[in-house]
Amino acid sequence: MSKRRLIQRLKWYYPTEKFHTYVTIPVLLFYLLFTNPIRNVVLLSYGLVVCIIILYQGQYYWKLKLDGLKGAYVEQDNNIRFFKKSKRLNSILILFMLPFLLIQLYIQGWSFESNNMFVWGIIANAFAILEHINYYYTQLMIDNKYDIEYLIKNKKLKKASLAKDLIENRI
Repeated sequence: MSKRRLIQRLKWYYPTEKFHTYVTIPVLLFYLLFTNPIRNVVLLSYGLVVCIIILYQGQYYWKLKLDGLKGAYVEQDNNIRFFKKSKRLNSILILFMLPFLLIQLYIQGWSFESNNMFVWGIIANAFAILEHINYYYTQLMIDNKYDIEYLIKNKKLKKASLAKDLIENRI
């Protein structure tokens, strides 16, 4: 993809990710907390908070990429440290999903059927894990013809842009 195309893509992609980070998911979280007993949304709330944290990292990365492509100065060392620490933090947050799952199950008497938000909690936590993989390991999102062409040609998914940048110590 050409630099011009990438800039055009990031001009809409970065604000979209930012909107989901600061508006969509937080509004959904607050709505769920105000319309459901807390005992029914423990796992779901945790998953949404982890999603917000990981999406924040993603939108910040896309902002830095856009700024760099436009010729703005990007502080490499600080940002590399930020993303390396964030990757470790995400791993810890993902590990804590199991205790939150067990807490949710305990609260609902070890029954899967007593809480209609339980499945949504599983989905939110799985989505957070997939977002982490998408940013730090393998690009799971295929949203343009270049990604499709790469997949067809190479018969595999691309390495995530952030993962490549961390290996090369550049943002």
